Amino acid sequence: MTLESLSQSTPITLIKPETEVVQKTDLLGMDREAMQAYFTEIGEKPFRATQVMKWIHQFGVSDFDEMTNLSKALRDKLKQVANVRTPKIVAEEHSDDGTIKWLLEVDNNNAIEVVFIPEKNRGTLCISSQVGCALECTFCSTGQQGFNRNLENWEIIAQVWVANKALGCKPKEERIISNVVFMGMGEPLLNVKHVFPVARILMDDYAYGLSKRRVTISTSGVVPAIDMIKSELDVSLAISLHAPNDELRDILVPVNKKYPLAVLMPSLYRYVEGGHSKKHVTIEYVMLDKVNDHLEHAHQLVELLGDLPCKVNLIPFNPFPNTEYQRSSNNAIHRFRAILEEGGLQVTVRKTRGDDIDAACGQLAGKVSDRTKRTLHRVEFDTK
Repeated sequence: MTLESLSQSTPITLIKPETEVVQKTDLLGMDREAMQAYFTEIGEKPFRATQVMKWIHQFGVSDFDEMTNLSKALRDKLKQVANVRTPKIVAEEHSDDGTIKWLLEVDNNNAIEVVFIPEKNRGTLCISSQVGCALECTFCSTGQQGFNRNLENWEIIAQVWVANKALGCKPKEERIISNVVFMGMGEPLLNVKHVFPVARILMDDYAYGLSKRRVTISTSGVVPAIDMIKSELDVSLAISLHAPNDELRDILVPVNKKYPLAVLMPSLYRYVEGGHSKKHVTIEYVMLDKVNDHLEHAHQLVELLGDLPCKVNLIPFNPFPNTEYQRSSNNAIHRFRAILEEGGLQVTVRKTRGDDIDAACGQLAGKVSDRTKRTLHRVEFDTK
């Protein structure tokens, strides 16, 4: 059979080869070391990494065409192989006290909340590290939402990038956000794989250039990762303590069952010891009416903290839907504070900010497609 006769009897379908889909590499979440390695991998000089970092983080640029000190050839290459992804702002709310809350969509089923708290001499951004939280602290709205997944590098640092954009700020020209705290949704130290590189970006002079005392990681007490902060990161540390004894803390902060106070407290002493600068730990203590605000609790707290270099931050409870807890009275908070100060502790009472838009401490909820049914035993310490 000839080709001519075949073509007459049987239609021939020409199948075009499939176009290869290039998986683009996201640059937003790369710290300097990762960025330099990437540029070397694509055949470029490592110094290009710092140029791109400055464009992304200091000037808020996500379009490679706007990075004018890069050659056109490099800009064209980056458009083919890389991107700078940022999440969509779903909602923005403004409190009467100036606090701003953003709801950011991170995928089709989940959204996280980010809060900016302006003060006279600083602006603090409270960022999230997970979609939900599996630790199930009973006084926290996020803990009641369940848990979906860890946020990736780019999803965490994007909160800072988006906030700067929304505030009309270019960090290179002016710094509205002077402090960043990992105190939003999730337990940061159950996501060190992604949280640590973001902390490095925040402190990098080619990105946001924050000092280590202006970057704070708050944890409920994941002891192995507290030791990692000391050895690998050296940022400020806050502990969500909330109870002065194991019996009560097992209820309020269930991770205490895995890392009880006898294990947690030595890790705090290890954190403050050594190093070139004097360190202290911030102790966070939510004030719950007739739960953890008795005078005996104050005395127990003084004994527990002993000579640990620390500052105690008393936090009036911020209610959320379906909670059974109530805020301690002002008198109870003042009495509690007085006992701590008599015991030689430095104490502050946190001013409630953003509670009219559910942006205050313990009120963040976001949108969480719960995968764990709030079971603590399924959470694993992610360091890989």
